[in-house]
This record gives sequence, structure tokens and C-alpha cells, in this order.
Amino acid sequence: MKTLTPTQIPLDSRKWFVVDAKGQTLGRLCTKIATIISGKNRVDFSPHMDNGDYVIVLNTKEIAVTGNKEEAKLYRTHSGHMGHLKEVKLSKLREEKPNKIIEHAISGMLPKNRLRQGMMLRLKLVDGATHAYESQNPTTITL
Repeated sequence: MKTLTPTQIPLDSRKWFVVDAKGQTLGRLCTKIATIISGKNRVDFSPHMDNGDYVIVLNTKEIAVTGNKEEAKLYRTHSGHMGHLKEVKLSKLREEKPNKIIEHAISGMLPKNRLRQGMMLRLKLVDGATHAYESQNPTTITL
């Protein structure tokens, strides 16, 4: 018996999906999107290859969080120098950069290796209800 090793899929065979984030819970939505982007929903998944699909996320500003996270959740960055720790609340980040919330959550769910950058390039975040990817014939999915 031989083990079959999957091969890299051609770029034109990747599928496009559209997800509406309006009213969806942040963590539950991002886990489904990370699964599609990394290719774990495909039968030919292999952890050393990037065989995922494209995902367009609409209405990123209207994503829901549960509990007290709107005021309690903090996004921290540190430059490495003393006293340069910056903290931003979820509510302020939603006003300034709503795409950054979903991008940060999905990036943390992807593998921490060279494949992550290519996977993140296939994530298209749109603040409104319309997108500029109609020529790709995306499939709308509900999660």
C-alpha cells in the first residue's frame, strides 16, 4: 500500500466565498474562515502546502462580541523599548480600523510559519455590503 501525497493545486482552481459578518460572533466566525483559508475543509489537505480558498468578509464593522468584551478586550503592541506598550480597546479599534479586529483574530488561528502570509493574502475584508470581486463569481456561504 502506498501513501498518496497531494500536490499543489493550480491558482485558477481556488474557490471564492463571501461571508456576511453582520451580527456574527467574532470567534465563531473567524474559526470557520480560518478553516477555509488554510484548506482544512478540503479532502486534499496537507499541512505543508497552502491549498486554501479565498474568502471575502462583508460588514466587518458590525461583527458582534459577547459579554463585556467591547470595553474590556485590549489589543496590545510593544515596540521592544521600555515604556512603549500601547493598548487599544475593542470599541476604539472598531471605530478606527474595523478590519483589524477580524484580521488579528484569523491571523492568530493560522499556522505560525511561512504559509501564514500567503493565507492572509487570500482574506479580503470589506467594511460595507458591496465588494469589488464580482468577476470571481464568489459563492455566498452562511456560517
